[in-house]
Amino acid sequence: MSLLILGSVALDTVKTPIEEHTDQLGGSASYAAVAASFFSPVNLVGIVGDDFPEEHLAFFKSRNVDLEGLQIVPGKTFRWSGEYMWDMNQRETRSVELNVFENFTPDLPESYRSARLVLLGNIAPALQHHVLDQLIRPHFVIADTMDLWINIAKEELLRLIARVDMLILNDSEARELTGETSLIRAGRLIREMGPSFVAIKKGEHGCLLFGENQFFSCPAYPLEDIHDPTGAGDCFAGGLAGYLASRHLSDVSLTEKKEIPFDIMRMAVVEGSVIASFNVESFSMDRLRTVTPAENVERFETFRTLSRFGAL
Repeated sequence: MSLLILGSVALDTVKTPIEEHTDQLGGSASYAAVAASFFSPVNLVGIVGDDFPEEHLAFFKSRNVDLEGLQIVPGKTFRWSGEYMWDMNQRETRSVELNVFENFTPDLPESYRSARLVLLGNIAPALQHHVLDQLIRPHFVIADTMDLWINIAKEELLRLIARVDMLILNDSEARELTGETSLIRAGRLIREMGPSFVAIKKGEHGCLLFGENQFFSCPAYPLEDIHDPTGAGDCFAGGLAGYLASRHLSDVSLTEKKEIPFDIMRMAVVEGSVIASFNVESFSMDRLRTVTPAENVERFETFRTLSRFGAL
C-alpha cells in the first residue's frame, strides 16, 4: 500500500565546522519520503518552484515516490540555511525564504484521498488539518510537529493532536507542550490529549515510545562521525511510517480498523532509528542513496543487541 506524506520540499544550505553545501535537497517531506521508500511506495504532497532541479524529481521517482501531489508552480522553491556548532547538537538558522511555500494550499489528487496511512510532516497545523479534512477514513495518522507551532499555533495544534493516532516530537517540545520536566509524565500527558502512541525523540540519546500502559526506550546508534544532522527527525518519522505501511497495514481493507500492537510499533521505532542513523552520515540524502538492504539488516541487528541483556 502507498503511504501519504505531507510536508515541505526545500533547497537547503548547510554549514558545519568542517564544510558547507549549498542548494541541496531538503525539507520535511523530502527526508520522510525517501526514508519511507525503503519499505513502502510513497505519495508525496508538497510544493516547489519552477527552479527546482530536475535531478531531484528524478531521484524521488527512482525511490518509488509518486509526485502527482507535488505542485510545481512559477517562482522560487522554499530555501533554508543553517549552521551547526562543533557538537552538532546546536544549530543556528541563518535564513529562511518561504517563496512558493508561503501560499501553499494542499489539494489532494483523488487517488490520494483514500490513503490508509498518513504522515503529516512538520508543517503548520492549519495545513495538517486541511489535508486531514480531505481524507476518506484514514486507518492510522501520524503527525510531526515543532516548537514554532507550540508557540504560535498551540490551539490549532491541540485540536490536531486530538485527531491523530500518533504524535512525534522532540524532548524540549514535549516539555514545552506539557509544562512537565519529566519526559515520562510528558509522554503520558500527551497521550491523554488523544493519540494512541507518542514518540519523544532525544537526538543522540535515542527515543521514548508511549502506548497504553506501555513504554519502550530505543537507544541511539553509536556513530563515531556525524556529518549533517539535518532531517534526522524526519527520516525517523518516515522510516517508522514506511515500516507500518509495509509490514502491518498492507493487508488491511479500506473500511477495516485494525489496532497496531505495541510490539509492532516498537519495531517501527527501531526501523525509523536505523534509517535516521544512516542519514546523518553524510550531507542531505547522499548516504540514503547508497544504503543496501544488507547494511540495513546489519544495523537493525546492532539495535537489537543494544537493547538485549542476559539473565541476572
